[in-house]
Amino acid sequence: MTTEILIALALYAFVSSITPGPNNIMLMTSGANFGVRSSLPHLLGVGLGFAFMMLLVGVGVMSLLQSIPAGLQVLQAGCVLYLLYLAFKIARSSNALEAQKAKQPMSFVQAALFQWVNPKSWSMALTAISLYAPGQNLHTIVLVALIFCMVNVPSCGVWVLMGQSLTGWLAKPGRLRLFNLGMASLLVVSLYPMMLA
Repeated sequence: MTTEILIALALYAFVSSITPGPNNIMLMTSGANFGVRSSLPHLLGVGLGFAFMMLLVGVGVMSLLQSIPAGLQVLQAGCVLYLLYLAFKIARSSNALEAQKAKQPMSFVQAALFQWVNPKSWSMALTAISLYAPGQNLHTIVLVALIFCMVNVPSCGVWVLMGQSLTGWLAKPGRLRLFNLGMASLLVVSLYPMMLA
């Protein structure tokens, strides 16, 4: 892989990782509700889980999806339904910060598994493998996944920090409820670009 292609891959990884999507919206919500330290397993689960997903997509899942005509549409529909369910849960979250703190943030394993039902993760993985590892050779796939992981974790970490920075503001009555409703709405809106793909 040439230097120019590596730079292009890193830029694609940065732009796709830092822009709003289900992971970042949920990480910001976690930062606001639980703080940075408690959200670290969630953040690492996103980064490492996505890298692992990308490896599996590159070594065979992509070929399997291409061989089943309706496979991608069924997968997309399932992902959208699950994310709508998550948005509903976020919207119904308690309006008391203390009650939120009593709940558990997403675990490492839950965040890693979440990548498989996140339409943006699927879109990012399929695009990255298609563009930067078109021959689907293992060495290149591993390199693409590694670069994504190195870029993804700090990029998504920004969202956790933004969420935590809102904690003081959210301590006033009713604000956490409005924040969670807003995040749930953004989660639903974040599905729109994936629906057009």
